[in-house]
Amino acid sequence: MSKKLLLGVIIILLITNIATLLIWRNEGVNVGDGRKLSSNDEVAIIGNDDISFAQWSDSLRNNYGKKHLRSMIDQAVVQQLAADKGLKISDKVIAREIAMLTTMQGVTSASTYEKLEKQWEEDITYRYQLEMLLTEGTPIPEQEIRNHYNTYGDQYNFTSSMQISHIVVDNMETANKVYQELESGASFKLLAREYSIDESSKAEGGYLGFIYTTSQFFPNGYAEVAENIEEHSYSKPFVADDGVVILYLHRKLPSITFTYEEMKPYIKSELALHKQNQSLDATPLWEEMEIDWLYGEE
Repeated sequence: MSKKLLLGVIIILLITNIATLLIWRNEGVNVGDGRKLSSNDEVAIIGNDDISFAQWSDSLRNNYGKKHLRSMIDQAVVQQLAADKGLKISDKVIAREIAMLTTMQGVTSASTYEKLEKQWEEDITYRYQLEMLLTEGTPIPEQEIRNHYNTYGDQYNFTSSMQISHIVVDNMETANKVYQELESGASFKLLAREYSIDESSKAEGGYLGFIYTTSQFFPNGYAEVAENIEEHSYSKPFVADDGVVILYLHRKLPSITFTYEEMKPYIKSELALHKQNQSLDATPLWEEMEIDWLYGEE
């Protein structure tokens, strides 16, 4: 992509956003329930005062427009320079980062997770490419990179994890009763609140969260059962240490490990960024491009 084409993309993005604001102002915008707001309609009434839709949209443009446009330009600059210099981020690195972010989430629907995963992939790629671009040309001795990997290499790996819930009852008779209710379409969460004897998870519908499969806190026998059921499904009752259990597997994340050679370029840019005492700000990269934007030079 040429510099002129990059500028064209930026202009198109800018025009698109300005056009959206103009459409809002001139044609209004649908806000649900069949309602459509136009320029002079009120979006808020405070005593004898009101705030019109036009005032609100102007405020959004004036207060956030510049920041948002800058962010769009940053993204375009990094994408362009990374493409020109062949900076591609490993699928394994992206998968590791997504796995780590996933473990910080609660229970999410498949559609919600799909949207999150897409946004995460874009953000992760941007962050690593930006780091590499900012540190390009900063020398880091091979031994320093290897020493860092030998010391912290395990921290770059991801250990297999499972996101699980359970219902624990006293006996198989009760467990079979709960299982039949699940088979009839009853909510796992509600049944856990009603029947489970595990007081630590009962109020949360039996939810245990993400647990590393190698963790001492992963209940005995659970991993073997979870391996044989699909995500977003539950097991048949089985005997465990604390009673008879029905296990729900929300999500399963495999282990991801890296060799020195796989992590070397990422460790190098990480060490270089620290050496430069530089923040992850794309502004210095603007000098490598021909950028003409609405706000001109600052």
